[in-house]
Formats: sequence, C-alpha cells, structure tokens
Amino acid sequence: MKIIYRFSIVSSFLGLWITTLFPEDFELILGFFLIFTFGMIHGSNDILIINSLTNKSNFNFGKILMTYLLVVVSAVLVFYWFPSLALILFIVFSAYHFGEQHWEEDLKLVHTNYKRIYFFLYGLFILFMVFYFNDDNVKMIINEIAGIKLYDLYSKEISIALGASIVVFLLITLRQNKIELNTIIKELFTLIILMIIFKSSSLIWGFTIYFIIWHSIPSLLEQIKFAYGDLKRVHIMEYTKAALPYWIVSLAGMSLLYFVLKDEKHFYSLFFAFIAAVTFPHAIVMLRMFSKKK
Repeated sequence: MKIIYRFSIVSSFLGLWITTLFPEDFELILGFFLIFTFGMIHGSNDILIINSLTNKSNFNFGKILMTYLLVVVSAVLVFYWFPSLALILFIVFSAYHFGEQHWEEDLKLVHTNYKRIYFFLYGLFILFMVFYFNDDNVKMIINEIAGIKLYDLYSKEISIALGASIVVFLLITLRQNKIELNTIIKELFTLIILMIIFKSSSLIWGFTIYFIIWHSIPSLLEQIKFAYGDLKRVHIMEYTKAALPYWIVSLAGMSLLYFVLKDEKHFYSLFFAFIAAVTFPHAIVMLRMFSKKK
C-alpha cells in the first residue's frame, strides 16, 4: 500500500493548498460534496461485504437488508430521542473504526485485545485533534445536537494523554519486535501532517481531508480486494456498480431526514445523525471483515 500512502500525502498537501486559495464557504461545499460521494460510497456496500463473509447457502438478501435498515433507523431514532447518548456512541464507534482501518495491516503480530485498545485510542486521538483545533465550532455543534452547552472540552489535555499512550504502545510494540521502526516514523510524519491540516483548515474541510483521503479511499480499496480478491479495474467498476443503488438510497434518506426535521433540527444535527446512523452498522461489518481476513 505504498502507492496509497504516497497518494494520501500528495492529496493532503493539495487539500492544504486549497485552504490558501479559496474561502471557507468553498471548503464547506467541497467538503460536503466529497463526504456525500466518496465518504458515503465507502460505507454503502456493506451488504456486498456481508455476502462475502457469509456462506452463500445461508445468505438471505431480504433478511439482511431489513436487519441493516432496522439498525440504521434505530440509530436515527436514538439520535432524535437521546442525542447525548447517540453522540457518545458515535464518537466511540468512529474512533475504533478509524483506528482499525488505519492500523490493522501493521499490527498483525500484536495480541487482539491490546490491538483493539490501541485502535480505539488512536481513532480517539484523531478526533480530539480535530476538536482541539476547532474548539468553538465543536462546542457549537454539540450544543446543536445534544442541547448541552460545554465551556471546556479539555481537548488539549485529552489529546496529550492519548498521544502519550500511543507513543508508549508503539515503543513497547517496537521493543517486542512486533512493528518496524519505519512504520512508526511514517506514522509520526502522518500525524504531523494531519495536525498542520487540522490547524490550517476549517472544521469540515480538515475532517474531510482525513475522512476521505486517509480513511474512505483506503477502506474502499480494502473492501474491493476482500470482495473480489484483487484491485483490477473491472472489479473496481463492479464494486462501484453494486454500491450505486445503496448510495442513491442513502442520499434519498438524508434528503428525507432533512425535509422532515429541518424545522426542528439544525443542519449539523441532521448531518451527524445520518452519518452516525450508517457508521454503526458499517463499523460492525468492517470489524467482521478484518477478523475474517486475519
């Protein structure tokens, strides 16, 4: 995946360059466009992955689709009735999912329990870096979603604690010869780039650069390789074709949610509610996929 890493580095600097050329409104529009395209497509084909995970004789498309939709609808309702709880669950699920996607390949030799703790800590570190550099906007969004007015997120202190925990874990893993030094150096370089991006960009644009370039695109490639065995162009096209109906349904669902609740909720509340709704089942499916790969 060296090519993907190089692509991510170059694309990140391109994203940083965009912040110097265009106003924040343009970053906002482009950010949402990328999230609603690449971001949503990477999570739209979970049923294809479930099909690859399941014994074909036991695969019941209708039953699986209904179960999947039930989870999504339940998540939306939890966000509507218990927004504080839903927000916490969203952060927990997202943190683990981000860490798992980013590190699964490099930590094959690490014990599963320790590895999963690290996944969560790493993903949480990424999120709190975003929070730290966008403190006021994050507090505003939390207030919009949960109706809670926070005066301090303690994002600096939490980020330092999480960063120290990550360094300790990597040093211990390096000493046990379960990770290469080059991997650690590469990761520290990546985190420095992300810090610069989060500091220099608006909240949505900084998150978009990480979510699309460092998470969604690598995840898409992992899913295609898992489902079809390789990354040939024909399989990329097959994956895209299979994901297209679910992506259209997702956009329709987001639009419906907006028009039904636009007078009750702010756009950010609806946006994160919907993203959370599809994140919950997607994170579970990806956990099973990585477990199956192992």
